[in-house]
Amino acid sequence: MVALKYPVIILNFKNYIQSVGDNGVKLAKIAEEVAKEVGVEIVVCPQTVDIRLIHQSVSIPIFAQHIDPNDSGSHTGNNLMEAIIQSGASGTLINHSEHQLRLSDIEKIIAKAKKSDFFTCICANNLQVSRAISALNPLACAMEPPELIGSGISVTTKPDLVKQTIQAIKETNVSVTPLVGAGVSTAKDVSEALQLGAKGVLLASGFVKAKEPKSVLLEMANAMIEK
Repeated sequence: MVALKYPVIILNFKNYIQSVGDNGVKLAKIAEEVAKEVGVEIVVCPQTVDIRLIHQSVSIPIFAQHIDPNDSGSHTGNNLMEAIIQSGASGTLINHSEHQLRLSDIEKIIAKAKKSDFFTCICANNLQVSRAISALNPLACAMEPPELIGSGISVTTKPDLVKQTIQAIKETNVSVTPLVGAGVSTAKDVSEALQLGAKGVLLASGFVKAKEPKSVLLEMANAMIEK
């Protein structure tokens, strides 16, 4: 299993046209350059069809954006964990607000992932869900208020919610690493997230759609070591 170094930046490429194919490779290479230059952990989450291509191009950790709970068989259109692993991913996001799952399915995915030494970062849309998710024993839980996703308004503008959620995660399962995301787009957002107790951040458009993605990511990475 990939052993992430905290704090961490997880970059979700989503389905933005700016991250398709060769564009995704370019973004992943930028992430790798910044990770090496600054000495911080950066994970990229490309579109499923690009995982193998990006795995062949960079050495930093690659996560899938989603996998399904099914075993191999007649499950047309589902993302099979074993196939994702063979493509080069070492972990996955699960239950993003844009692709939510039932708790029973999340529990099954976590159980399968542990058997395969596959990293699980479960997204939660509020404090209560974060607590429930943590009880399922994933490796990380990322709280992202859905109303702030893609808004440019950082989750850190709700400091009490962030602190209460992190406390709830710790009280439920001390082995789960608390992360936050939604609206994170500046170095200040990253610094504030860490000051509030998060061990890393998730972001997407703030990097993928930036005019100068390397400059943006460099500032964020430096904020992680200057906290």
